[in-house]
Amino acid sequence: MSSNSILRSKLKNTQDYNQIVKNREFGQSREEQFVIPAQLDAEASISKKVKAKINETFGERILIENKLETFKVLLRDAIISLLNMEPDLMNDSVKKRRLAAKIMDEILGYGAIQDLLERDEITEIMVSRWDKIFVEQKGRLELLPDCQFQSDEELRSVIERIVQPIGRRIDESEPLVDARLRNGSRVNATVPPISPDGCTLTIRKFSRHKLTGKDYLGFGSLNEQMLEFLRLCIVARCNVVVSGGTGTGKTTLLNMLSNFIPANESIITIEDSCELQLNQNNVRRLEARPMSAEGTGEVSIRRLVKNSLRMRPDRIVVGEIRDGCIVDMLRAMSSGHDGSLTTVHANSPKDMIEATLPILFGMSDMKFTELAQKQQICSAIDLIVQINRLKDGSRKITNITHVVGLGREGASKLRLKETEDSEKIYLQDIFKFKQEGIDQNGYVIGRYECTGYEPKKIINKLESIGVPIAADLLSAITKPKGGNYVNS
Repeated sequence: MSSNSILRSKLKNTQDYNQIVKNREFGQSREEQFVIPAQLDAEASISKKVKAKINETFGERILIENKLETFKVLLRDAIISLLNMEPDLMNDSVKKRRLAAKIMDEILGYGAIQDLLERDEITEIMVSRWDKIFVEQKGRLELLPDCQFQSDEELRSVIERIVQPIGRRIDESEPLVDARLRNGSRVNATVPPISPDGCTLTIRKFSRHKLTGKDYLGFGSLNEQMLEFLRLCIVARCNVVVSGGTGTGKTTLLNMLSNFIPANESIITIEDSCELQLNQNNVRRLEARPMSAEGTGEVSIRRLVKNSLRMRPDRIVVGEIRDGCIVDMLRAMSSGHDGSLTTVHANSPKDMIEATLPILFGMSDMKFTELAQKQQICSAIDLIVQINRLKDGSRKITNITHVVGLGREGASKLRLKETEDSEKIYLQDIFKFKQEGIDQNGYVIGRYECTGYEPKKIINKLESIGVPIAADLLSAITKPKGGNYVNS
């Protein structure tokens, strides 16, 4: 019989066995390996007893008054009083406080991840199993060995607590769900049978602090010239698409750009879950609704975009285009709703134009020739802002790209007569990030550069509304003198 098999036979349950195997991975001695499961069992037993007594005492008040500070104080005092009666905790005030906070989190919050949700430096929480919780900090993932749920059942209870207030359900017949927390953080959860190792939970946190252009400058995500150019493009009612991969910060960047829209304009935002925080007065927010378990009640992004055209907005801001909605969005951009913004999932401007958008067109119930698709793209989109997450975890705007034109028109603007392609969309970077290496700490070193291309269409738009581009910025764009050194 193997040593692991012998060890399993000496323990009460599989949970203890899994804990000890994990402890061995962290280099604990054989004696220490048996102590921790016993401690966990004792604390779990005390926690269960106290929660039962609290539920018996307060009942429905927990559901009705859980947001009141006075009730939280009352509840905390009651928990501490019950813990004071536990012999094992009599002389251990540190453990008592820790256990009281944990029980409060389990009753009012989200258990083991409650503290993680309150820490601003954590941007993502990934629960791959009840006893394995990963977090993203500064763009890097790390395992928190001391942070875990007591069981898969507790994790499932937290998931149900998240989805119930917004009218969603998760069970064997509906084993996955997309939801959001009160603060807007995005949630995805799965339960068996589609996740055979147990429940999973992924939370992409919504920042409490709304990022501004100054924040992006501080992060090194762009330079001052790029920020001012983007501000002018929004003011000039350029149609902008933010492009990027998963977790690059597309929505956050979209939010920052949206706040450059003049305060007197009418704006409609359309999202899967409301995350955008705009400062303007006339903002109407629309949120998509998924199909119910009965197969009814769905309200798609595409339906909301169509409906928004009847609401007389000056601009439409769509959180993300991921299906045939692209047809309606491009139509809106090119027919009276110029200055609209959205995001698309793509790894580069070229990838977005040549691969992603054609796929999205194919998902529409309306069929277009390849040339017709390209004509719509060129007539609607002025600027592509590409944001990428680099190897060191930093997020940078790597390209600000002008959609120059289609075929002969685009080629002539770039003076490419000999290589013109009648069905090619010509793109030209205005700014780009050039990576030059990695420093000794693993951080990316690089420069933001102007390419020397003058986007006359955008400059003309600015002049037509009486907002000429500043001479120093125009000079920097058209006569580049190197770039700005960046070390994240």
